[in-house]
Amino acid sequence: MLIFVIVGLLAIAALVYMPRLLGVVYIPHTRVGLIEKLWSARGSLSEGHIIATANEAGMQSRVLRGGIHFGLFPWQYRIHRVPLVSISEGRIGYVYAKDGSPLEAQQTLGRTVECNQFQDTDAFLSKKGQRGRQRAILREGVYAINTAQFVILTETAIYSLDEDETYSLWQNELAQLNGFRPVNISSIVDDAAVAHGTALPASGPGGRTDAIGIVAVQDGPTIPAGETIAPAIKANHNYFQDIETFLANGGCRGRQLQVLTDGTFFINRWFATIELGQKTLVPIGFVGVVVSYYGETGTDTTGSTFRYGEQVAVGEKGVWREALTPGKYPLNPYAIKIELVPTVNFVLRWITGQSESHRYDEQLATLEIITADGYEPLLPLSLVLHIDYQKAPSVVQRFGDVKRLITQTLDPILTAYFRDVAQGSRMLDLLTHREDIQKRATLELSKRFEEFDINCVAVLIGRPESKIADQTADPIEKLFDQLRIRRLAEEQRETYAKQQEAEFHLKALQEAKAIAGKQQELTQSKIEIEVATNRAEAQLAEAQRMAKKDIALAEGRAKAQVLEGQGEASKITQIGEAEAAVFAQKIAAYGDPRLFALRDVAERFANSKQPLVPERLLVTGGSGEQPGSLMQTLLTLMISEKTDTGFNAPPPVSPKVPNPNA
Repeated sequence: MLIFVIVGLLAIAALVYMPRLLGVVYIPHTRVGLIEKLWSARGSLSEGHIIATANEAGMQSRVLRGGIHFGLFPWQYRIHRVPLVSISEGRIGYVYAKDGSPLEAQQTLGRTVECNQFQDTDAFLSKKGQRGRQRAILREGVYAINTAQFVILTETAIYSLDEDETYSLWQNELAQLNGFRPVNISSIVDDAAVAHGTALPASGPGGRTDAIGIVAVQDGPTIPAGETIAPAIKANHNYFQDIETFLANGGCRGRQLQVLTDGTFFINRWFATIELGQKTLVPIGFVGVVVSYYGETGTDTTGSTFRYGEQVAVGEKGVWREALTPGKYPLNPYAIKIELVPTVNFVLRWITGQSESHRYDEQLATLEIITADGYEPLLPLSLVLHIDYQKAPSVVQRFGDVKRLITQTLDPILTAYFRDVAQGSRMLDLLTHREDIQKRATLELSKRFEEFDINCVAVLIGRPESKIADQTADPIEKLFDQLRIRRLAEEQRETYAKQQEAEFHLKALQEAKAIAGKQQELTQSKIEIEVATNRAEAQLAEAQRMAKKDIALAEGRAKAQVLEGQGEASKITQIGEAEAAVFAQKIAAYGDPRLFALRDVAERFANSKQPLVPERLLVTGGSGEQPGSLMQTLLTLMISEKTDTGFNAPPPVSPKVPNPNA
């Protein structure tokens, strides 16, 4: 029975090991086979190499991929089945080459050669790939790599045929640098990125930050003597991801002038480390004066009159003559320093314990002065200043920054000026003539500050305070009491004037109320006046119309009478002319006109009814014997007839015969 068992086991072993004995090797598709040649007719490897590329004895450069392979007899070949190299998505794998050409003196990493992502060992060695840590990295994917030649370090595993503590140390160092993840310079805060050090915490509204990546290169030639920052490379090296292009175009090791901005970058941390920083913000109301530690030595642009330093053109080493306007700038803080200078009006307070948000005045204190009349008050002051943005570089060149300008120049000038003013003024002047003192101080300090490219907008004086804590013994407080009493008296006088004015307005109000009470009667009387006026105007118009009518009728009758008169006159003229012609004929018939006249007179006397001698003679109005005039007699008769009064004619008076002898 035992014999049958042994025979069965031998049969099974033969079935299992027979293919191997026949040189047949099976490699699963999840692994790769590393070939170790135990002996070879070509001999062993040359000194300094560990990988055989010409069938020498030792670890072979080629690998066995998944499947069945023949001719690998066990007495000559040993097959090491190792897993495929797997790099997770969004991760980086680092490579260490055990064999290859030696590194040059200035190199820390092996150069990149085309070898199918380290899967073609023969190509790597034939193209003079260098041993040591490699510049090239592996991105996400699965690779069939000869781990006898290359050690692959990933975030979760070390792929190597042998074990070495050095590999673990490298893995830990890369993990601390977060080197297995790409560099993420993003405006959106990612908590995981913050935790791993590839992003900054939120510093802006909505959880946003303005980050930059400061690059320090660990490979390549050193930077030129006298420089602290490596110059920017004009060639496109894809933000330090294309290492060979970077180095081939003059890239140097050290901190780089160029920084990384928003984006994701797969950078070899053995080649370059990344320090996260923030963009330089020049807020509104400020300009940024640039102090550059990098660049060529420039030419001074300030001229011979400015003796406080040099200003250079943009890009040169020194203080740039052109300041940065408000905005965000991805500047390397190791290469460029920005001094913010306010360009809007800002306030400085010489008040102990008080300071504005800009903190320029945090070291300023209330002024201690002595007046001409012996008072020792504390005088709080405020100063409104303005700096011309075009002169901001000059201010920085003179003083270094705005704070030193204030503490080393403005503070001593202001303090000395107001102490001089106080010595020439009484305490009461500081209280009652403050506005005049402020105006004079503004003009005087403007002249003094102009020399330092500063504009003094206004000087504001606060309420003088006393050093004595006890107000009852404070002479300044007593002076204030006197001013209060004086002010109260002035207020009372104004109050009385206002009351008098109020009484006047009250009288006017009462008159207005009385008028308002009689308003209806006034309105009715005004209406009646208007009605009467309208009626009078109507009657006047009617009278004028009737007068015009009468005048028109009279003018018509007058014209008619004129026409009638003219007709009668014409008629009479015609008759007269006819009678005159007849009369002329009669006269002509007598031959002598006198004969005709005599005949005519005789005929008229004969036909007259009036006697030649009057029958009665009426004499009136005379006195004595003198008769009245004929006119007087006629008037008497007419009056008697009109008044129906009897009139007795005077007796007839015989005519007086004149005495012929008289």
